[in-house]
Amino acid sequence: MYDHRKNFTSDNNAIVHPKVMEALQRANTGHCISYGDDPYTEAARTKFRSVFGDESETYFVYNGTGANVTSLAAAAAPFQAVICPEKAHINVDECGAVQRFIGCRLLTVKTEDGKLTPDLVKPFLNVLGVEHHSQPAVLSITQSTEVGTVYTLKELKELTDFAHSMGLTVHMDGARIANAAASLGVSLKAMTTDSGIDILSFGGTKNGLMFGEAVVILNKRLAESYKYARKQAAQLASKMRYIAAQFDALLTDDLWLYNAKQANAMAALLAREISSIPGIEIVYPVQANALFVKLPKDAAARLMEKYLFYPWDKEAGVYRWMTSFDMVEEDIYDFIEAVKAVL
Repeated sequence: MYDHRKNFTSDNNAIVHPKVMEALQRANTGHCISYGDDPYTEAARTKFRSVFGDESETYFVYNGTGANVTSLAAAAAPFQAVICPEKAHINVDECGAVQRFIGCRLLTVKTEDGKLTPDLVKPFLNVLGVEHHSQPAVLSITQSTEVGTVYTLKELKELTDFAHSMGLTVHMDGARIANAAASLGVSLKAMTTDSGIDILSFGGTKNGLMFGEAVVILNKRLAESYKYARKQAAQLASKMRYIAAQFDALLTDDLWLYNAKQANAMAALLAREISSIPGIEIVYPVQANALFVKLPKDAAARLMEKYLFYPWDKEAGVYRWMTSFDMVEEDIYDFIEAVKAVL
């Protein structure tokens, strides 16, 4: 018998939101022209323009790695380089996909809180114009970051202004951008278009979709080559209506925001309740839907017998707990009781 207990491994593990499932069912009627020339895809693209601005262009892909790789392929050549945080998903969790499909180099930056700053990036730009070195062309940031922290709008604008002044394109890995926007209480447009982001990987799977991500191009210079990069990377869906219909539902009546707020609220509740338990330490500020906690390894092992979660740094005894939109307070309190029992 499969254990359907909610776990804290990843927000990927959550169910499909019922409204998204309904949208899939509505799209599953009759024949439609393939590869995106269908009314569902056009309707979703129209929704994206209403959110990100009339000049934005949206393309749908299968998954997050595909969104990141094709975004970067439109912005970087093989002799160029992408600057990113050391723990960025494109560096740690995508099996060298960027290097294989683009051929460019990743220049990784050590950061204490997952966030880049102009001062952290500057040393990597000393090689600009030197033919012996891969040329920095793209700055890739993650919002919310891999350690659950969130860039403020001021931090984003300072970073993008600096990057643009140095001739860099700015890519945002927004697998959890909804959680970041909910955390700050700002619009998606304020966090991207208005903050100077050039190209965005917009996450859906972690926020209620069955499958599919979107690439939102905010700098038209990148749009001309993007569709070819998507096709070459095997990310052009023939039955695109099934991805598009899900995003249409996600952007209707701010479902994306409702889902993100719920996930964030559950993380905040969990953080608040465990903060007084002896033997446990929260490592990073809890600003979205991720907790990084340090606890004794034997206690973690016993807790994993009941609940799944991810060992982030085994040597340091740091573990990641992710909350998702389908969790409720009862799920959190049940988990807290299990934590108390092992400690």
